[in-house]
Amino acid sequence: MPVDAQLAPLLQMIEAGTPLHVLSPVDARASFRKLAVDLRPPESLADVASVEEASVAGADGPLAARVYRPAADGPVPTVVLLHGGGFVIGDLDTHDAMARAICHGTRSVVVSADYRLAPEAKFPAAADDAIAAVRDVQARLGEYGGSDVLGVAGDSAGGNLSAVAAQHVPGIAAQLLVYPATDVLGEYASREENATGYFLDQPTLLYFISHYADEATDLASPRISPLHGELAGQPPAVVVTAELDPLRDEGVAYADALAAAGVEVHHTTYPGLIHGFFDMGPWSAACQRAIDETVERFGEILNRH
Repeated sequence: MPVDAQLAPLLQMIEAGTPLHVLSPVDARASFRKLAVDLRPPESLADVASVEEASVAGADGPLAARVYRPAADGPVPTVVLLHGGGFVIGDLDTHDAMARAICHGTRSVVVSADYRLAPEAKFPAAADDAIAAVRDVQARLGEYGGSDVLGVAGDSAGGNLSAVAAQHVPGIAAQLLVYPATDVLGEYASREENATGYFLDQPTLLYFISHYADEATDLASPRISPLHGELAGQPPAVVVTAELDPLRDEGVAYADALAAAGVEVHHTTYPGLIHGFFDMGPWSAACQRAIDETVERFGEILNRH
């Protein structure tokens, strides 16, 4: 179906700007921050009881983190959130809205964890950091939500890292993968159908992976392409994809592969929506509905334990 009509003005504004793939990583980060932070209406942020700066262990030293606590009594689940941004851009601020939405909607403590970005730190730095951060939070659940329930969540590259962490850290109760990148080498129709015009485009995908990986990288490694990992025994998953997203089909493929391996999977492809819709609720009622439905579904899995 056509792109959601309420997203058209936002897409026009994005298309009028400088494409990310012609910018330096530093300038690309600033450009993304302008869109994700500076243009975001403050009143659109979900309410949480408290927010505090913190740190978690990474593979090569401490990582910046931010802890969001819900207005809830007693032990609650804990969720490690890993931000998107193609392994090159994105940070705790750009994903503040996502962290708050998950905290508020699931009544969980959310630990939003940073990780080393490319090209300054190439593969497997981000994957190693994600695994280390999740293990660290898992070892300290009493300091966070207090229950023994741990979830992981992420969008795009963060969805990739969440899937990787789930494959390497036993004991995770649920995973939320929002339009995840799962298969670098795969050939998918959505990459051609949605190659341009819908925010994330094919040149930007190539820009991200060329900064994250080098010539020696095995692109079929499960640490960069989790679709090729061992999926049997993985935690229940909520996988959401967008119809007009070049990553749509590999997200669908991951959901299907999890289900084929006997994993509980709740998958939805949202019609008319695009990559990045989890940040676009202030501009589109359809995006906000998709966010609310996704968070509610994730919360149901977390809170049934």
